[in-house]
Amino acid sequence: MTKRNHLLIFILTIGVFGILNTEMGVIGLLPSIADHFNVSISKAGLLVSLFALTIAVSGPTMPLLFSGINRKKVMLLVLGVFVLGNMVSIFTSNFTILLIARIIPAFFHPIYCSLAFTVAASSVSKEEAPKAVSKVFIGVSAGMVAGVPIASFIDSAVSYEMAMAFFAIVNAIVFIATLIFVPFMPVEERLSYGTQLSVLKKSIIWLSIVTVILLNSAVFGVYSYIAEYLKTVTNMSPNTVSLTLFIFGGANIIGNIVAGKLLTHSAIKTVVFFPLLLGAVYIVLFFTGQFTIPMVIITLIWGILAGGIMANINQYLITSSAPEAPDFANGLFISACNVGTTLGASVGGLFISEMGIQYVILMGILSLILSLLTILLRNYMFTPKQQPSR
Repeated sequence: MTKRNHLLIFILTIGVFGILNTEMGVIGLLPSIADHFNVSISKAGLLVSLFALTIAVSGPTMPLLFSGINRKKVMLLVLGVFVLGNMVSIFTSNFTILLIARIIPAFFHPIYCSLAFTVAASSVSKEEAPKAVSKVFIGVSAGMVAGVPIASFIDSAVSYEMAMAFFAIVNAIVFIATLIFVPFMPVEERLSYGTQLSVLKKSIIWLSIVTVILLNSAVFGVYSYIAEYLKTVTNMSPNTVSLTLFIFGGANIIGNIVAGKLLTHSAIKTVVFFPLLLGAVYIVLFFTGQFTIPMVIITLIWGILAGGIMANINQYLITSSAPEAPDFANGLFISACNVGTTLGASVGGLFISEMGIQYVILMGILSLILSLLTILLRNYMFTPKQQPSR
């Protein structure tokens, strides 16, 4: 791999970090946003759920619509939209404007993520493509797991505005780096829509989509409100909350590695055991959530299991169901995950407003029970011989 390719992949990695960081980092700011805009914590949760819902809608369509345009121009467009959205978020004092400033960039989110994987793969030889793509995936994981604790830390150490500015600065740096260092990349041949859309005729793909929605809902229905939970139920200080979120984030990366290895050896068992173990963790969390030390230990285990489910297991479920259309399958994967995030954050918010913050765990347990039913149905309907290997 040449120095130029290394630089390109590094820029793409930081780029997806900036995009995912903007999406997920707000979770760590929800208590401050609720105070800052004088809204309830469940209403502040709309910043997570509506962002995710918008990605869910645009996931399969937007990357296809922009597939014929020069890739550098498309990247600059997306990054520019994110920088502007972040700038508005820093200075607005109106919650509705804040929501709009988050929803507009969300439409462009799947375009950059999809392009980053495609460009990374096409910038190297076929043999090195998986390695290049896996490096970009580090940016996705880092954005998902590090954005929350970093934003939470900046918020508690400096201010809410500075935490929002962090998102803008990362995206602005990537915009400048893309402008200067990324070459023009005209598209030589457009993807066929018909071939990719035909995978939607398969029942396994729909069962897998429902499973991914339920699994992501089980994780984010609880995780979206974890900062408020740690503050209210566990009575942690802001710094301890930030540290606990960092532990969750680090554990996510461990979960990615562990689940990736386990899926190559025994995919069917891994897909069943991770949600089962997460259910057990949630039950323990429900009864011991008010104690700081047990909560930190639980968060570590929870983070490992959630990390494996959110990336590797969810992607395996969908991409193994449609190996003939990997790009479209990745779009469906992004959509299904974000529908799950939206559903989880919304229903979690309902549980909180009706029963109280400590009962948000029940939402996660309910989603896991339903997901286990769909996983077992998928395994029953499609034997290992019928399921393509990873």
